Amino acid sequence: MYQKLLLPIDLNEEASWKKALPTALTLCRTFGASLQIVTVMPDYRMPLVGSYFPKDFAKKAREALTEAQQAFVDEHVPDDVSVKHAVIDGSPWEAIIKAAKKIDADLIVMASHNKRKFADYVLGPNAEHVVHHSKMSVMIVR
Repeated sequence: MYQKLLLPIDLNEEASWKKALPTALTLCRTFGASLQIVTVMPDYRMPLVGSYFPKDFAKKAREALTEAQQAFVDEHVPDDVSVKHAVIDGSPWEAIIKAAKKIDADLIVMASHNKRKFADYVLGPNAEHVVHHSKMSVMIVR
């Protein structure tokens, strides 16, 4: 049923993966699917934003994020699951959908919200946008 799953995570927010990762791993094992983990990096190249950061900040941030992702995969993803990971740029929900299209994902598995804001209680804003704008199936894990 599923061949490729996409799991967006925020490495600074455990709620973004604590329940969604075990669900994605179970689905991968059940269907023999591969897992693609993505983390969205904000776009620092915008002129207004970029002027406040050193010239090579985005490059160094991407390298550090890629290393942190690899450490996350090494710690949390068992060897029996085929996994790749990538750092993507842009607006979180748009970048998630774009990444899913790029790898031809069958399913996006993501957490429903973080617990930082009451407004995010029902469904977080990024998850909501992914659900409404994605042409592929999306599983929201609470």
